[in-house]
Amino acid sequence: MQLVRKSLLYISGLLLVVMLFAIMGGFTSIWQVTAVGFCVAFSLGMGSFEKWKGYQYTAWIMTAVVAGMIYPEAFLQWGDFDLRNKWVILFVVQGVMFGMGIQMSLRDFSNLATTGKGVLVGLLSQFSIMPLIGFMLTQIFDFDPEIAAGIILMGACSSGLASNVMVYLARANLVLSVTVTAMATMLAPLMTPFWMKTLAGTLIDIEFISMMMSIIKIVLVPIGAALLHDFLKHAPTRYKSKIYGVAAFVAVYLAALPLGLWEYFSNAFTAPALQSLEIFTFFMGAIVFGVLYHVATRYIRRLDQLMPYISMFGIVYFTTVTTAAGRDNLLQVGVLLFMASVIHNGLGYFFGYWLSRLLGLDVNSARSMALEVGLQNGGMASGLAGSMGKLGTVGLAPAVFSPWMNISGSILANYWRKKSLKEEAEEEEQEAKEKIKEPISAE
Repeated sequence: MQLVRKSLLYISGLLLVVMLFAIMGGFTSIWQVTAVGFCVAFSLGMGSFEKWKGYQYTAWIMTAVVAGMIYPEAFLQWGDFDLRNKWVILFVVQGVMFGMGIQMSLRDFSNLATTGKGVLVGLLSQFSIMPLIGFMLTQIFDFDPEIAAGIILMGACSSGLASNVMVYLARANLVLSVTVTAMATMLAPLMTPFWMKTLAGTLIDIEFISMMMSIIKIVLVPIGAALLHDFLKHAPTRYKSKIYGVAAFVAVYLAALPLGLWEYFSNAFTAPALQSLEIFTFFMGAIVFGVLYHVATRYIRRLDQLMPYISMFGIVYFTTVTTAAGRDNLLQVGVLLFMASVIHNGLGYFFGYWLSRLLGLDVNSARSMALEVGLQNGGMASGLAGSMGKLGTVGLAPAVFSPWMNISGSILANYWRKKSLKEEAEEEEQEAKEKIKEPISAE
């Protein structure tokens, strides 16, 4: 396998050379094919080097962007099937969030007692700094209203599990990071619509309740299913039996919906009541899915380990579709959007770190908060853009911001990791010197 990856890396170099000659010679069809081929081969081949493995996810995101830009028609419609259909985007994003939820645990919520101050600082930073910076950038750059709303949306979303990975790499306070991510995710259905209504309400039509419901469907429902799976892994047999019974009953209810039950509800209930019933039904679906997934892990032992890759595929999918849908807009404002992403991300790191230090957190915790604040949940933002039917405009900011966040987060995490290892070595050296001095002092 390693030999195949190295071979692909050499092939990617050859494709790059062919692409450059094709560009210089004006052979459009050739450089387009080789550009996509180079990205795919390089993304697969870079796994042959240990130092590059951490950037493979980012490489696949870039591949998605390149493919979407060069062949937009291929990623918008397959026959009569619309790849931008909001239900398709919803289920793909739910799959991504479920894959992220598998990496979470109910124990993540039990750390509040020991990390209370840090969590408050993190949540304050997360839901104040980034939305306001996003709004500031829309005042500086002259974006169309819907693209500007996408930048604010990116800032208003909670942090994702990417921040936990970066904190782990940085050897910072992982317990605090995981707890803040969990709590920010729970607060997102309230805070994200609040900031969107407040800061982007004049740019696009924002329906607070509708957006809140969308976030519950996109984030809380799949993560709820994942946490149910986590509970079942350690639950006593009597609890498992009861949950399996509830899941069976709920499955019957869900099966009856397309057979006329939902039509009956539509006629019997008011619109607000029907909306609440819809959310209830989604959570019922989460119970069934969580139980089925838990049962499946008994037979497919590596299923939990495979889920992050399925999540990555989902992110690549909607990044490609978003890029294809917004290709014309990206050609006009892509460079400015990238500049905005660098500023937004960089200021998030800066203020996240120094506000944490100002409020009394130690260096390791402040590093965690910098990564928590600077890295947003791009999947959630894309899902919301899809639910609005505005992937090609509101969804552009997540498509541009996400690759850069992964690159900058990896660079910063590796820098802090080296610094942390150096600090630990210096502390050990100092302790060793003090131990040597102690016998001498005693004499």
